[in-house]
Amino acid sequence: MKYVSTRGGSAPVDFLTACLAGLAPDGGLYVPESYPQIARPEAGMSYPEVAAHILGAFAGDAISADTMLALCEKAYGGFAHESVAPLVQLAPNRFLMELHHGPTLAFKDVAMQFIGQLYDWALERQGKRMTIICATSGDTGGAAAGAFAGSKHVDLVILHPHGRISPVQRLFMTTTGADNVHNFALEGDFDQCQSIVKALFAEAGFVQQVGLSGVNSINWARIAAQSVYYATAQANMGADHPLRFIVPSGNMGDALAGYVAARCGLLSGFDVMCAVNENDTLREVLETGHMRRSTTIATPSPAMDITVPSNLERVLFEASGRDADKISALYGAFAQSGDVELPETIAGPLGCMGFSARTVRNAETLGEMKRVHARTDWAICPHTAVGSLAAERAPVSNATDIVLATAHPAKFPETVSEATGVQVGIPARCSGAVGGEEVFSVLPADQSAVREHILGLAAAR
Repeated sequence: MKYVSTRGGSAPVDFLTACLAGLAPDGGLYVPESYPQIARPEAGMSYPEVAAHILGAFAGDAISADTMLALCEKAYGGFAHESVAPLVQLAPNRFLMELHHGPTLAFKDVAMQFIGQLYDWALERQGKRMTIICATSGDTGGAAAGAFAGSKHVDLVILHPHGRISPVQRLFMTTTGADNVHNFALEGDFDQCQSIVKALFAEAGFVQQVGLSGVNSINWARIAAQSVYYATAQANMGADHPLRFIVPSGNMGDALAGYVAARCGLLSGFDVMCAVNENDTLREVLETGHMRRSTTIATPSPAMDITVPSNLERVLFEASGRDADKISALYGAFAQSGDVELPETIAGPLGCMGFSARTVRNAETLGEMKRVHARTDWAICPHTAVGSLAAERAPVSNATDIVLATAHPAKFPETVSEATGVQVGIPARCSGAVGGEEVFSVLPADQSAVREHILGLAAAR
């Protein structure tokens, strides 16, 4: 298995190189040179076994089957539900896929726990230490902290938008007590945090000096690991049962994972609706071909407050017929203006790929949380509510709807209380993870300020 950059300026690499690098040297995102065709999971396979089967296909000969299974068993052994991503019925012909049974109560755990095991195993073998940088709109930072806290091979740097994530989300990343986890609260929005990460990766000397890597959804291992629960959902519902996945979407990594599962033959078809909040530039580009950067709007679903979804680049690469020159030119123009129209040679195929989108407004999100609680006595998180309402309003289909429940409601207790009057506490199994002293630094949303702080950390090793 080899991986190529969406921008065509980097040599093909193997699975481990792609995963440890995060971003390709030319600024593009790694994708498989060709998608492996993977046999669907057999009845009775455990989640770690399914994960090892699928991830092993993406790894090729870079990791042995026995090692991959051991990594997956360690990654998923601590989840609160043996199924890792169980399906529960929400309404007739509609299910929630619960992705919040990991150690930090969010779907990011499913990939990040695997990445933590993968990095430690690979860096131990190579005798290396790396600096991992992670921009977060809420949940990725906590999941990364949970996966890498105490690692002997990794310094983790987390950038989050100051005052724009929930207090519980912040606690999961700032109270680990681990001296290898460093939190910077930037005075800006998530898009600025993400732009700084990409800009730092463009500084070749800096990348080499600090051993920089990234575990945002730019990292291919994140996408590969998330494709596993699409496969288990299909297996649980029946091999030929038509499914429509409704995916609360910010950076588009979770939706892309469904596309990858379909390309590898793990789904009976591909139908993914991206449910977005009022930051709906993703809906705009899918429906009109107009891609633009805009001011981020604060919403009750802060992890989705993103206007420049990184993984759209991978989708557009496929829509272009894998024309790296077109993608490089498109993103070069977008970097300059923040506003471009997709050429018809990309916009046309994009409309036929199986992606759609629906916008849910702030008040509607709270109303859906109240409605679901009244009907089921369940509290759901605001991001899941965006997906639930999008499913409720979706065109009638013969497919069964699978709404991805992306986070536990306890991560957003204030919003849940406002919408439903219900007080949701942190599950006892996680209380220790958020009980320590908070440690983070407030910095300007400035590339040079972040760079200097990371250099300081590297010098103090």
